[in-house]
Amino acid sequence: MHFTRASRYHAARIAGCGATVQLEIFSDVVCPWCYVGHARLQQALAARPGAIAEITWLPFELNPNLPEEGRDRAEYLRERFGDVNRFADAQRQLVSLGATLGIDFRFDAVKRSPNTRRAHVLAALARRDSAAMQHAVIEKLFAAYFTEGRDVGDRDVLLAIADECGLERDVAQRALADSALHAEVESLEALARSWNVSGVPTFIFDRRTGFSGAQPLEVFLQVIDDLGSQSATRS
Repeated sequence: MHFTRASRYHAARIAGCGATVQLEIFSDVVCPWCYVGHARLQQALAARPGAIAEITWLPFELNPNLPEEGRDRAEYLRERFGDVNRFADAQRQLVSLGATLGIDFRFDAVKRSPNTRRAHVLAALARRDSAAMQHAVIEKLFAAYFTEGRDVGDRDVLLAIADECGLERDVAQRALADSALHAEVESLEALARSWNVSGVPTFIFDRRTGFSGAQPLEVFLQVIDDLGSQSATRS
């Protein structure tokens, strides 16, 4: 993994004050470990109130070849994993873990495996509005899918989420069909490939260090502390 190419987006300040950490996160809104990683990041930032996290959310479609309308969830899981009971065990573990992080995983409510391209387009639109809006949309997409069981690939669901987050519905409707925004998402996914990002979540700190996976809280804290120490040394 290398972090030499400039991002197309200005990162946005969302928390704290003091030492600044530029953080780029590749994720998909149907990845439970991305939701867990997000929650642990928030815990780390809360534990380090002197840190400023300048966050850019970047798209990574786990299943880009799914049909636009998605697929029945149970059918998809049987085809992909074979042993559905084994996947059910993993879900139970995630439910327990999520409860410790304030995440209410309700996998029984999830009936569709969506194509997430339009969800990423909505996030790209939100980013153009403001960092706070993008953050709100990302969080709402996670909760909509994993807690409310909503189909985050469905156009009407995405328009409702846009409305709930304060985006103008007609603007969101045009954006979901905007070929330029779709191309933007594709370009950012190409960026992931050029950086050798092969899974999510992937967290890239200051283009100098990064890791994949929803690592323990201590890992986030260590990286933030190390970067803060390096910043203090340079100053």
